[in-house]
Amino acid sequence: MSQEIRNLEPKALWNQFADLNAVPRPSKKEEQVIQFMKDFGNRLGLETFEDDIRNVIIRKPATPGMENRKPIVLQGHLDMVHQKNNDTVFDFETQGIDMYVDGDWVRAKGTTLGADNGLGVAAIMAVLESTDIPHPAIEALFTIDEETGMTGALNLQGGILQGQILLNLDTEEDDEIDIGCAGGIDVTATAEYDEEDTPEGSVGYSITVKGLQGGHSGMDIHKGLGNANKIMNRLLFDGFDNFGLQIASIAGGSLRNAIPRESVAKVIIAAVYDEAFVFDMQQIVNEIKAEFKTTEPNLEIVFEKLTEVPAKVMPSIAQFYFVRSMYTAHNGVYRMSADFDNLVETSNNIAKVMVGEGQLTVQCLTRSSVESSKMDLANALRSAFELMGCEVEFSGAYPGWTPNPKSEILDVLVGIYEKQNNAKPNVVACHAGLECGILGTNYPDMDMISFGPTIHGAHSPDERASISSSQKFWKFFLEILATIPVK
Repeated sequence: MSQEIRNLEPKALWNQFADLNAVPRPSKKEEQVIQFMKDFGNRLGLETFEDDIRNVIIRKPATPGMENRKPIVLQGHLDMVHQKNNDTVFDFETQGIDMYVDGDWVRAKGTTLGADNGLGVAAIMAVLESTDIPHPAIEALFTIDEETGMTGALNLQGGILQGQILLNLDTEEDDEIDIGCAGGIDVTATAEYDEEDTPEGSVGYSITVKGLQGGHSGMDIHKGLGNANKIMNRLLFDGFDNFGLQIASIAGGSLRNAIPRESVAKVIIAAVYDEAFVFDMQQIVNEIKAEFKTTEPNLEIVFEKLTEVPAKVMPSIAQFYFVRSMYTAHNGVYRMSADFDNLVETSNNIAKVMVGEGQLTVQCLTRSSVESSKMDLANALRSAFELMGCEVEFSGAYPGWTPNPKSEILDVLVGIYEKQNNAKPNVVACHAGLECGILGTNYPDMDMISFGPTIHGAHSPDERASISSSQKFWKFFLEILATIPVK
């Protein structure tokens, strides 16, 4: 790892981030980072323990003169989204993130950076290790598995935390203060089909959709970015209707909370249509690239003839219903909020599509700040896939966080922000799945707020953290700690 990361200001923040990013921490495989965090707390001589689900909690007493302030919870999640470019060789389970400085940005070489939520965790670590930062009594809550189910927050029991105010450090725009967020639910469609032999006189093609930006399926869903699974389906739909194309396999997307950047399909067509198929597909590719020329300038759609024709394919009748269900299934913004300007209320991400060997799976993540709207869209997706004969499962549901515009800690943060920046912050609810709503179910009286440094491209290999924003965030964070209200 480049020493230039450790030389960035504030050093206390960036050195902790460098230490954290040296530890592999994929969701659901957090053993190494859990031990790292426990060793960190014990080395400092602070009360450190795991709860039943393996969240790590570290307690630090108030600094002298701050004993009369309300005790606080500083909260971040230990896991990170693991995404890499196809040409990047990297093992997330054994390697630390390889970072570098690019102007005002810290990036990773070909992978996600882990600034979501590593910078928030690092900020908490820096305060825990400090000897000269004034603060009230602190409980640092480091949750697990935020990115793939929020099971750490969902299984945190009531009565463990004693804080009266929770500061969540998982927001990604430094001029925003979040007071609410969306809830979510996983919608998974599965089906089996009897493969049939590839007809005689067929040729095979590999179709690859790549070069898309991807991104966070909540925070970036309104940007009009390309979804590799939906783009692929357009190609398959046309090829099937016009040339009798049959699908051998599809592998599209990876994580439910990441907008899919790549999809690869293997298909067959009758050799007699070979030339016409290639010509027609190129016309469609040109149309799609023209549509996305502004939002997805690096989009590539590649057709390659296979040297070995797939032996088995999906039957035409099953494929008829599949491509139409995929076309029907909603992707992107479903409804904008009527109560908050420019806030997505409800959306869906068709995150992962896997087809082959007689098995079909489509995974979606549906989000909404309104529970009834979330279920309305989930049921629309369910209907689209049940009509083709799929079994549809709802799972992983978590609640949203209802905004409290009269929050005491909100007044504190707004006042500090205005004093430091001579401007008003944007007080918002966000379309991401912050853990505050879940934590609030067992701690309903805790006053909660979320803020953080500017991070762009989260959940994609283009993830990057602003250095100047991190300095702004650090100054803001320290003043908040020193200004926590009295009990």
